[in-house]
Amino acid sequence: MPNHKPNPTKGVLLVMGAVFIFALSDTVTKHLATIYPVSIVLLMRYLVNVLLLLAILFPSQGTAFWRTKRTALVTVRALTLCVASLTMGMALRVMPVAEAVSIVYLAPFAVMLLAMPLLGERVNWVGWAGAALGFTGVFLIARPGGDLPPLGVALCLLNAVCGTAYNLMTKVLSRGETTNALLFNTAFVGAIVFALLSIGQWHGPMPGAVDLGLMLLLGLLMTSGHFLFTAAYREAPASTVAPIGYMQLFWSGGLGWLVFGHVPDAISLAGMGLVVVAGVAIALRSHFDGRRARALAAV
Repeated sequence: MPNHKPNPTKGVLLVMGAVFIFALSDTVTKHLATIYPVSIVLLMRYLVNVLLLLAILFPSQGTAFWRTKRTALVTVRALTLCVASLTMGMALRVMPVAEAVSIVYLAPFAVMLLAMPLLGERVNWVGWAGAALGFTGVFLIARPGGDLPPLGVALCLLNAVCGTAYNLMTKVLSRGETTNALLFNTAFVGAIVFALLSIGQWHGPMPGAVDLGLMLLLGLLMTSGHFLFTAAYREAPASTVAPIGYMQLFWSGGLGWLVFGHVPDAISLAGMGLVVVAGVAIALRSHFDGRRARALAAV
């Protein structure tokens, strides 16, 4: 769209909708994962994702939309997300949604710090302070002696590691691969992986109409959430979009309380607050640095 004019307000609204959808999908995942094998739940999610992308993109783009240049790295990225999805699904079986999502938010801070030696990006003092604050917040949430199960915390930390690797690979691949190719190949690899993992895993009741509908809804939610997030970045710069992403913690907390009756304790709430403050501070500093650089370039 060469004549497209960005609309920051629209971008903010789109990312607000996207993070609400992500929080809702985590809530649905938790419900389903406590009843059915996680691999089955994720298989349904990825299958619906693949079918939706084919239905939306194939008629207009044919086979071109899934072609990649660095297929090996694209596949490794997809496999990394599979591990992240599996660990998150397993963690949500035993963890409250808000606390699990908060721990996973270690990934953006780790990406920022690792992008310096690996990708040559610079980190200012706000970035270092924000990272320290974010890590402190996660420590308060996952503190030793707290009420969270150690296995769930370990799974969330592993998820954060996978998320960090996934985001770093996305930064590298986005320079030469299309968004549609990355989306489809991620979904396609995920569908194959979880189809294989699901073999012989069905031990229990068949899902009723409601749960089957929720499994299908999960795939729809994840697909639409990623589309909204992608659309948001077309309307507004990353520095504007990033702070809004932390609303997912509030959505997750609200849905966790509404659906499961989970209420974080005071120390965990303080930790979540630190994670949000740290992330928003880093994003705002990036925003103002970008504005200053553009202003100097215009002189």
